[in-house]
Amino acid sequence: DVQLQACGGGLVTAGGSLKLSCAASGFTSDDYQIGWFRQAPGKEREVVSCISGRDGSTYYADSMKGRFTISKDNDKNTVYLQMKSLKPEDTAVYYCAVWVSGTYLVPHAARYWGQGTQVTVSS
Repeated sequence: DVQLQACGGGLVTAGGSLKLSCAASGFTSDDYQIGWFRQAPGKEREVVSCISGRDGSTYYADSMKGRFTISKDNDKNTVYLQMKSLKPEDTAVYYCAVWVSGTYLVPHAARYWGQGTQVTVSS
């Protein structure tokens, strides 16, 4: 079974940084994209970022470009999301998720996702 274990959320003031981690297990191929989507109170889920298991190519939502960096440690089977210059609007529950390669990159198309980790950014 695929398991995704996310951690690293917390409370930070605006302009601060946090680093999320997602330990993944149970994959039998590299034909996937792994990353994060988030859900803020009263808002729809949105994809934040993902990285290809095949070639390491990355995707970022426009509002995260230049502030967030996704990376993957293949030896540890762990994906990281370094978040800098955080804003109050980044407050959300962040979910680690896996999409099959070629799948339309929207939250509801994720094949697997783990429990969320809360990120709260105070102004």
